Amino acid sequence: MTFEQIVFYSLAVVTIFSSIMVVVQRNPVNSALYLILDFFCLGGLYLTLNAQFIAIVHILVYAGAIMVLFVFVIMLLNLGDTHKLADRLNMKKIIGIAFGLAFFVELLYLLGFGTTRSISQQSPAAPEIGTIEYIGKVLFTKFLFPFEVTSFLLLAAIIGAVILAKKKIIH
Repeated sequence: MTFEQIVFYSLAVVTIFSSIMVVVQRNPVNSALYLILDFFCLGGLYLTLNAQFIAIVHILVYAGAIMVLFVFVIMLLNLGDTHKLADRLNMKKIIGIAFGLAFFVELLYLLGFGTTRSISQQSPAAPEIGTIEYIGKVLFTKFLFPFEVTSFLLLAAIIGAVILAKKKIIH
């Protein structure tokens, strides 16, 4: 077993554990913290797949910005007693557990009897597609015009927001 496989499987185990803990936790703050751990592990999984740009953007956007917003909202809600949030076993939970078990059995079947693709079946440029250099090269050659149009639209939106904010301050 290579080093990359060991890292991949260990990150996969931690990702599965943290995903389960997100759902099982009664305290929403603990659930959000496990979700942050899950996002970091997914970023690590992207790195093992040679997708550096997606890994960094995933960690910055999801684990950074969105989860800070989630934790902030949870803190503002001030949920207090977690016993009020507890649900009893009902038909929706039973159906959810049944679907979860069916998914787990299907996953075990696919891992045991499914066909595997070898690395030689991938395209020759597959390892370079997720790199920052490749995305930058494609962004500034093939997609230069849409990139520039987007930058002008964002610039116009920022100028409009500043003008609207200045009008409200003056009046």
